Amino acid sequence: MIFLYLAYLFFLGSLAGWVMEVLFRKFLSDSNPEHKWINPGFCVGPYVPLYGFGLCFLYLLADFGEKSGLVATTGGTIAVLVMMAAAMTAVEYIAGIVSLKVYNLRLWDYSNNWGNLNGIICPLFSAIWAAIGAAYYFLLHPLVTKLLVWLGNNLEFLFVVGFFFGVFTIDVVYSAGIVTRLRTFAKENDIIIKYENLKAHIRKNHERFAKKTNFLLPFKSDIPLSEHLKNAHSAIEQIRARRK
Repeated sequence: MIFLYLAYLFFLGSLAGWVMEVLFRKFLSDSNPEHKWINPGFCVGPYVPLYGFGLCFLYLLADFGEKSGLVATTGGTIAVLVMMAAAMTAVEYIAGIVSLKVYNLRLWDYSNNWGNLNGIICPLFSAIWAAIGAAYYFLLHPLVTKLLVWLGNNLEFLFVVGFFFGVFTIDVVYSAGIVTRLRTFAKENDIIIKYENLKAHIRKNHERFAKKTNFLLPFKSDIPLSEHLKNAHSAIEQIRARRK
């Protein structure tokens, strides 16, 4: 049953994380000064897997704290919250370092934030993860526990979860195809591709020619992806040349 619970939590966390990322990029992100609606993350659909894994870890740590009696004391509760922040930071770092080292792809960039490590994690966002962990433990964990009990009594809902994973699997295969093409270009030119910057480049190209941008398919364009990559790379090289 624990596997089904974690699958359900991954489903919920991925969807909730997507909503959070969309709102953050729309209203708070410095990298989106025009405050446009941007589909975040690696996948096409409305889910961000990092948050799905994150919710699973938050639930497991909170459940461990309760069953072990660790949260019976203030110190124990603080320890659980610290573990939550550490787990979320670790998930973020693993996802970031794999994309960077394996695919030459930077999905996000904290290079301008104080104390950052490889531009992947930094104290500011670890503090945000800590706040999210605390909010989960004190506000959401009781509700999540009730939802899991409900799921155990209504197993027919697993059809919805199964449908989600079917669509998600197709999405991952499609997105992996794009990432493979990006990796090939990055390897050939010995560069790191900033994923969100490339999407912004394609979006601005569409706007320049008065073409509609596809929210769910940001790489969809009349111009081949290879041409967008060459143009973006050329623009970066020109900027570097002017700075020298």
